[in-house]
Formats: sequence, structure tokens, C-alpha cells
Amino acid sequence: MKAAGMGVELLAARTKTIDPTGEGLSSSYVGFIVGGGKTARETCSDRAAQLIAAALGQEIGTFFEDAVFTLDKSPSTRRTETRLSSSALPDRLIDQAELSRFLRKSMSWIDAQIQEAKDRGELWPGLHYVGRSRRFDPVAVLEGQRLQRSA
Repeated sequence: MKAAGMGVELLAARTKTIDPTGEGLSSSYVGFIVGGGKTARETCSDRAAQLIAAALGQEIGTFFEDAVFTLDKSPSTRRTETRLSSSALPDRLIDQAELSRFLRKSMSWIDAQIQEAKDRGELWPGLHYVGRSRRFDPVAVLEGQRLQRSA
């Protein structure tokens, strides 16, 4: 922002001029993303990242890191097997609070995703019921998210 001679307000205004919808980002949201204080965020939406990078005339990868987990083939077995290459994935079922922290999404976002899948007559990928408790398979959840993005 300093190299482009922009502050938060000017950057927010610039996102409105380049956004095809004309909506852009609010100055408070931009402040959350670029700030470093208590209210600063480490993540933002893909749309926000694209608008900020475009407003600064840079590639998105200059400022933002894509949180994508790639599947690769396991060389340790004869049969074809896929595994996530990230060691950050737990190899067990996790509860909703742990999934929320892992995905960096709110628990209400997860609830909404489960409800949307239920409304479509589907079970949200990776969701398991253990008694009345929800448990999640993190590998299946990420694969379901990847498929949803590619659709």
C-alpha cells in the first residue's frame, strides 16, 4: 500500500472502482485484512484478495497465500491410494470446534453448510454422527470443499 501511495480509505475506494459489481470492499474490511492490531484477520475471502491485489496492480500471489491441500499418490503401496500431503490434517475424526479452527471458519458457517446439504437431501461430506454428536473426517471435508469449488 505504501509503494502504491494508498491508505486504507483510498484502497477501499479503489476496490469499488474496479469491482464489476461496483460494490468493492468497505474500509473497515480492508483495515481488518491489511492491519496488524487485535482485530486483524489472517484470512479473507477470495473475492477480497482479488480486489485488493487488483487495486494495487499486483498479482494475487504477491500478497495472499492460497490454502489448498493437494492430493498426491502414495509411492509406498502397490494399489493406488491417495493421501493429503499436508501433515496438518489429523488422522482421526474431529469435533466441530476443532474443524472450525482448522478450516478457519465459524461454527455457524459449518452449521449452515450442513443445513444446505440436508435441504438438498445430501449428507455434508465428512460428517459422521456419533450418538447425538457430530464428528468430521477432515480429509473428506477438504475433498468435499474441493469438489464444491470446482463445480
